[in-house]
Amino acid sequence: MLWAVLAVAVAALAGVGAYARWASRRLVTPGERGSYQALSIANQAAPALRGGLTPDAMGRALGPLRSLLSTGGVVVGDAGGVIASDGVDSEHCKLLEDALRSVMEAGRPQLLSGEELRCDHLGSCGLNAGVAVPLQVDGRVVGALIAVDSSASPGLLRLCGEVAKFVSTQLELAELDLSRRRAVQAELQFLRAQISPHFVYNALTAIESFIRTDPDRARELLVSFAEFTRYSFASHAQYTNLADELRLVDIYLELERARFGSRLGVTLRVAPEVLSVRVPSLILQPVVENAVRHGIEPKGKGRIRIEAVDTGATALISVEDDGGGVDPRHLERALAGVTTSVGLHNVDERLRATFGDEHGLVIETAPGAGTKVSFSVPKFWSASGRSASTQSRVGTT
Repeated sequence: MLWAVLAVAVAALAGVGAYARWASRRLVTPGERGSYQALSIANQAAPALRGGLTPDAMGRALGPLRSLLSTGGVVVGDAGGVIASDGVDSEHCKLLEDALRSVMEAGRPQLLSGEELRCDHLGSCGLNAGVAVPLQVDGRVVGALIAVDSSASPGLLRLCGEVAKFVSTQLELAELDLSRRRAVQAELQFLRAQISPHFVYNALTAIESFIRTDPDRARELLVSFAEFTRYSFASHAQYTNLADELRLVDIYLELERARFGSRLGVTLRVAPEVLSVRVPSLILQPVVENAVRHGIEPKGKGRIRIEAVDTGATALISVEDDGGGVDPRHLERALAGVTTSVGLHNVDERLRATFGDEHGLVIETAPGAGTKVSFSVPKFWSASGRSASTQSRVGTT
């Protein structure tokens, strides 16, 4: 079995090599071959640069960048000194610290003279001159790229400037990625703060009502309440699986049934195949809470149906109540974030940010006809594999 795997791997590598040779032969002119090589090298550096201005990311990116510049060595640093280098020894890195600070303060490219790079091996080290170019993110100078070689020409300065623009663009994308992750996490924390007050008050009131009449039941509910709050407010991962989300919903409904008693009916239908599907944390409970608050509570009784169906490539999740229904125009405003229905708006925004617009909430409702909220989640997905299509979100039942 192992030999078969190795044979497949060797064949795959041979295929990649053959394709590269074929692609190279198809490039007829020197200009085409040069452009192909430059783009290939840039594509090697880009993923590492998206890691930001860190020693690990820059350490992985500088090899390709040095090949792109065709110089003896490359250094990236900031006001604190050298972050990473390739082909440059520690002695020259130390010599280049003043140049780093100087180019960052000036915000302009600079030619480095032999005097600035004078070392103990002058004339034999091959790093006698260089160019330094600032790196900018959103108009701010955040670092500098330095290329060193045996000599430095205006042509090298221009080339280094273009490479620095490429690096700066990747660093800006890295900051956007980081900002997006922070925004999603902030939304999650905001949701945790928003969904709790109404429910906490009702849950504690229900527990208090059992303290004298049924102390054992009160104790069970208190344990459930503690488990619910621990899960809701814990600093866990941004994503979880559907099984954990359903467990949280079960605890939530147990506490609500303590309040409603037999007046709250719940039907649950879940395909085992979708229990392991990854979903954003706290994506289902706010939808169920919305059904209780706006569907069941005004009538004083009702039934909720929760389904998670395997549809092949996706898991279709829905929460339906037989309450009084809602004017679709009100829900449009809620999903747009202009009303007080923070929970649904937040869930919808996080679904769309994670999976694409076609995976946002779909709501079917009308006055007197109950409400059904549904959404689909890809069974196999990655954070980068998102679509951008749109659809109508609220309809009349």
